[in-house]
Amino acid sequence: MEKIKMTTPLVEMDGDEMTRILWGMIKEKLILPFVDLKTEYYDLGLLHRNETRDQVTVDAANAAKRLGVAVKCATITPNRQRMEEYPQLTEMWKSPNGTIRAILDGTAFRAPIVLPCIRPAVKNWEAPITIARHAYGDMYKAVDLETEEPGTAVLTFRGESGAEQTLNVQTVRGGAVWQGQHNTEASIRDFARSCFRYALTQKQDLWFSTKDTISKVYDGAFKRIFEEEYEKTYRAEFEKLGITYFYTLIDDAVARVIRSKGGFIWALKNYDGDVMSDMVAAAFGSLAMMTSVLVSPDGTMEFEASHGTVTRHYYRYLQGEKTSTNPMATIFAWSGALKRRGELDALPELVRFGQTLEDASLETLEAGIMTKDLLPLVEAGFEARGVDSEEFMDAIAARLAEKLA
Repeated sequence: MEKIKMTTPLVEMDGDEMTRILWGMIKEKLILPFVDLKTEYYDLGLLHRNETRDQVTVDAANAAKRLGVAVKCATITPNRQRMEEYPQLTEMWKSPNGTIRAILDGTAFRAPIVLPCIRPAVKNWEAPITIARHAYGDMYKAVDLETEEPGTAVLTFRGESGAEQTLNVQTVRGGAVWQGQHNTEASIRDFARSCFRYALTQKQDLWFSTKDTISKVYDGAFKRIFEEEYEKTYRAEFEKLGITYFYTLIDDAVARVIRSKGGFIWALKNYDGDVMSDMVAAAFGSLAMMTSVLVSPDGTMEFEASHGTVTRHYYRYLQGEKTSTNPMATIFAWSGALKRRGELDALPELVRFGQTLEDASLETLEAGIMTKDLLPLVEAGFEARGVDSEEFMDAIAARLAEKLA
């Protein structure tokens, strides 16, 4: 069959370790045989980020803004242990996701890929829970400081007018660690609007939670802005559709989520969304079955998997072992990006291909062919066999070719 043509490239951000290996397999087996793929390629592997002093991450994010669609592989954010593993590193580089999100802003919507043969660990969950994670600021753009002597830390804001506001953070008698974080009203407001719009398109209730009883000013601003946007712009549309906006403290929200039946959108601040999306993914089955799309106010979309680089499997792969690493979320990142590119460029064949790739992947799982991480999760009586990553993708490729033919 003739390959599907693309007119505009999408931004391809390569990554690290086992997910980088899967990235190459997905392109080779599931995309290149069927699509005349056009990408603007950026290597966000840790060593190349180090070589460019992380400029490649900035360049990739700006390219995403320019071209409107990006797909990203999982990447390493180095800590002290990683500095020892990679002695070539000249600096403990910041999270590439944090850098990209700071440039693109917007909201990351994360939703589990669900299968009839896998019941959620929370037995009363009947429908997927989508996490709407604010993608800017907080601890991901924070500055850190470690001190060793007694003293006092202050927080000072100097306005352009010359006016200053100063708060005493704390006086300590010995060593201490400090962190200063921020967010902007514009970004919080864009976050709120994105969440309300997404809830309307999905026709689902929207929950939002912070800890404004403790963080009265910081979290209080989030709560206030969400309420303002809802009352001013979205209440009438929500009521017309029969859906609701609901705010509660995050500790109460966690309890309510566990007792719920699912089927709603849960909006969270940056760090809260990071943690809770992993919890929701694991409870629905696997971290490798959680999709993520960053939606910017200007319409730019960046698609990625929610999980990390699967380091343990990577070291086994380097020893020549075939691993059974689940590529589903990364496959869905590619399919989502191709569908979005097709929508923007009025290429219905490309949109259909992306949807067919997702269908072929799900049907392969429903046929009982899956990576070994899913085997312990399937319902009793469902016949399934565990295969390695390459066998799994070969099975998807065969089904995909049959469906496209």
